[in-house]
Amino acid sequence: MNESVNPLQATVPDSAAGRRFDAVLAELFPDYSRSRLAAWIKSGDARLDGREVRPRDPVRGGETVTLTAVLDVQTHSEPEDIALDVLYEDDQVFVIDKPAGLVVHPGAGNPAGTLVNALLHRDPGLDVLPRAGIVHRLDKDTSGVMVVARTLPAHTALVEQLSSREVHRQYLAVVVGALVSGGTANLPIDRHPRDRIRMAVREDGRDAVTHYRLRERFRAHTLLECRLETGRTHQIRVHMAHLKHPIVGDPLYGGPLKLPRGATTELVDALRGFRRQALHAETLEFAHPVSGEPVRCSAPVPADMRALIQTLHDDTVAAADKAR
Repeated sequence: MNESVNPLQATVPDSAAGRRFDAVLAELFPDYSRSRLAAWIKSGDARLDGREVRPRDPVRGGETVTLTAVLDVQTHSEPEDIALDVLYEDDQVFVIDKPAGLVVHPGAGNPAGTLVNALLHRDPGLDVLPRAGIVHRLDKDTSGVMVVARTLPAHTALVEQLSSREVHRQYLAVVVGALVSGGTANLPIDRHPRDRIRMAVREDGRDAVTHYRLRERFRAHTLLECRLETGRTHQIRVHMAHLKHPIVGDPLYGGPLKLPRGATTELVDALRGFRRQALHAETLEFAHPVSGEPVRCSAPVPADMRALIQTLHDDTVAAADKAR
């Protein structure tokens, strides 16, 4: 499926005289990325007074720019009727509550049954957008809120907000150890030097910042509220493991099971039975890509993680009562 996005027209301001055509085009049509506009100049879909010009050609001012282009299919996955919990929806964006266990993008091990397949079933027009409109991701076994663009301008705007660190992303995590205070992990992250599946804190890594504070403290665990300033792969998981407080159930970074002294059978079963990282994307807030109005969505804590938190809470209360 192709989506016609034009024709669109704009007049080059007199103040732009002498500047490069590609730079002026980017200012006249900020909804589209520079790489896509460059491709349209090359294909002749972006014209100056009806003429094909080169990206570096100067403008005089007063010319008419015409943009006549068709968006080609970017995503070739098949639509699949997979239920989605939509928290917010309009003609520009979806905000969904992704369940744990749902893979975001198709890959070698997951060619189908992914969020991309579900989105294409709900809105077939997403096939002309990169990654079917997905601008950020959650790990397969991380639950919670995600925003998906439905138009190319919305995609461009959301990617820019994310890169400018203007999107508020708040997570809940159950970690090993009874922390006494919150803090900030400002530790660069990149691929593990030997295990390509894992990420690691590395001096030569990419900038990564996680702010965390205590939501509830248990006997040997803590419920943390984590806010992402950056969005590196596995960021919260890697940061908390590096700080010696790995996320409960994390199969990559979690380490051995830790139990408080005198743990009840219920608590032992709850901790041993939790087979995914106890991490949930709770709240997402961003500026609407068209109106600029704030959009804030929260996803309820899923039942398995809610039960784990309750069991940890009950154990802590019972231990305190016994100590009195």
